[in-house]
Amino acid sequence: MNMLKSNAVKLMGILLLGMAVSAHGVSDKQRAAIEERIAPAGSVCMEGDSSCGAAVASSGGGAKSPEDIYNTNCMACHATGAAGAPKMGDAGAWTGRMDKGLETVYANAINGINGMPAKGLCMSCSDDDVKAVVDYILDNSK
Repeated sequence: MNMLKSNAVKLMGILLLGMAVSAHGVSDKQRAAIEERIAPAGSVCMEGDSSCGAAVASSGGGAKSPEDIYNTNCMACHATGAAGAPKMGDAGAWTGRMDKGLETVYANAINGINGMPAKGLCMSCSDDDVKAVVDYILDNSK
């Protein structure tokens, strides 16, 4: 059994040495081609991350209106009712939620609830921005 283990270790060593030698024997052109093939398809840059370049450092438009934030982050669910979201304009859908109080509705919008992620995934939105969007939706749901 020891002889079998010894041979297996030798074989592994030979294989690793062969891989190291073959990788070392790659030309610069071949190495560049390999690096290009295995390079990531993209990168993730968060708004405000200056290391990604000026184009993504900020949205550039300054503060967004509640309507802009709604159209960008909220409309997909609150216009269609996706994932059980109360639709904007449906007063009945908002009545039960408002029975719990406006502060609870704000907290749910900020922290997320059921299928709704925190801040509707508007991570660049402040809590006050989210509250303004809630007010916008409620004003348009009477």
